[in-house]
Amino acid sequence: MKLFGSIKRRGIIFAIVFCGIILSGKQASAQLRDYLNLPDHDSKRYYLGIGFMYLNTHLQVNAHPKFLQDDSILYVNPGNSGGFGVSGMFTFRLAEHFEFRFAFPEFMFASNTISYHVTNPPPGEQVLATKQIQSLLLGFPAQVKFLSDRINNFRVYMLGGINYRYDLASNSSARKAENLVKLSPSDMSIEAGVGFQFYFPVFILSPELKISQGIKNIHSRDPNLQYSNVIDKIKSRMVVFSLIFEG
Repeated sequence: MKLFGSIKRRGIIFAIVFCGIILSGKQASAQLRDYLNLPDHDSKRYYLGIGFMYLNTHLQVNAHPKFLQDDSILYVNPGNSGGFGVSGMFTFRLAEHFEFRFAFPEFMFASNTISYHVTNPPPGEQVLATKQIQSLLLGFPAQVKFLSDRINNFRVYMLGGINYRYDLASNSSARKAENLVKLSPSDMSIEAGVGFQFYFPVFILSPELKISQGIKNIHSRDPNLQYSNVIDKIKSRMVVFSLIFEG
């Protein structure tokens, strides 16, 4: 009987300790869940966001053979310019570490410059002439994101995709274009970048850096225009820094 009582007491003690371990584990799990911001976000099938962008633009210019045959223009030098934009975003979860994202759409206000050294400038023009090309871009990017494992409230991702843009302020149809460089309105580019997700209690903030390289010649060449006939091809290039808010 004494042996049976001892075993019974030990069994009760073991059961109490076992229940305590289970309750402690549940409490720790609950505390960890409480510590994680937006703990159910990564299981969503889709979510929305908005992005605010700063962009640095640059035109890649290829000279036309006429440039070497004619000494009226000594050099052509594209410059770097800034701009800004805003975009709505829709992200669809493909798998644990893969997401598909597109914008609907993105609006960008950009400016590009091309500098010329002209030997015989037209009346009213300077020897060093700078041509500014203003653009209002409507973009439709489609991107695939590869995401790392979530570490507490932090995550890293890489992305790649394509972007079709249409310039609502294109000057390709301008009639009085003697002093212009005409650009066609449509452009296609490939994009790649990296971003960081920071989980806050009610939203996710993602700083993102992306490079966009145009693959289409956007120069609408006119052999009758001094500033246009020395250029063969023009391709766009952008470096875009974004702050993206998602929920």
